[in-house]
Amino acid sequence: MNGSFNLCSWLMIRRYKSHSSQGRESLHRQQITMASPKVWFITGSSSGFGRSMTEYALSQGDIVVATLRKPQVLSDLEARYSADKLLVLKVDVTKQEDIDEAFARTHSVFGRLDVVFNNAGYALISEIEGTPDHKARALFETNFWGATNVSRAAVKFFREVNELGKGGIILQVSSVGGINAFAGLSYYAASKHALEGFSDGLAKELPASWNINVCIIEPGEFHTNVIGETTALPQHPAYADESFPTSVLRKTLNGALWEGDADKFARTVYEVVQGGKIPKRLPMGLDALEVLNLRIEDLKATVDETKGWSVDLKRAEGGLRSQRNVWDKYDIAWVIWICNVHAGTDFIA
Repeated sequence: MNGSFNLCSWLMIRRYKSHSSQGRESLHRQQITMASPKVWFITGSSSGFGRSMTEYALSQGDIVVATLRKPQVLSDLEARYSADKLLVLKVDVTKQEDIDEAFARTHSVFGRLDVVFNNAGYALISEIEGTPDHKARALFETNFWGATNVSRAAVKFFREVNELGKGGIILQVSSVGGINAFAGLSYYAASKHALEGFSDGLAKELPASWNINVCIIEPGEFHTNVIGETTALPQHPAYADESFPTSVLRKTLNGALWEGDADKFARTVYEVVQGGKIPKRLPMGLDALEVLNLRIEDLKATVDETKGWSVDLKRAEGGLRSQRNVWDKYDIAWVIWICNVHAGTDFIA
């Protein structure tokens, strides 16, 4: 799903900008518009962030390969933009053959690719106990496996089709649910946590010489038409009490109008891409930053509360001690795996 939810009342911060700062912002946007056009590959472009991103990139003179399961939904955009600006392709991200064909068409039509906006996904409102396995697995097929398969195809394109060293940008649309899970959206949050772990690992695997940047976008509460299309399964009877967390969520989401503007989201993402300095993570919205700060505080508290249990856990015989340079060069899990293999096992606790 392209909108993300939380049940807390976040501190609202109003930011006032001077006329001079607005002028600098306007000049910056003019400079962005004058830049050479980029080729975007956007999944889930029928609605929500995908639709907004498609429209904004096109409005700035860029080229878009818009992928979705029902191409007819974008007939209005096809009528407004020529074939050298907009290529609409039918893609179900749960089907590898659709993904492969879409990237092949992008190659044959445009010969290059700059940005992949990996957005296709949806949410499922339910209690864990009330979610059938096939519903949860289908969610992961789209939100996780679909996104990871698009990512792999993107890396290959950037490395083997684009000019040597040109690289590209992969924008992974996650959620604040990928930072902190919310009751009633547990499987959705799990899929976003999985996507974030995958994306973090992918970014560490890619050699710097390939010039491929991976950015995890973590939107907070944004109002999109996708919200009304979100599936809510029947409530598990054991959780029917109105005071229970999932009951509160269901009531909160009924007719909710979130403050976040999806079009402003698209504009901001576009400006980040054009700016050239791609962050590893991009929380979007003051509420998203608040969730991130609360998560950081919670993790710090966990370290303080539990560090005493880790003091006396070393082998009496000794062994490899990770130094700072080891942490910089390798992921620590990889170091542990190497040690275990040499010890005669490949088990990682």
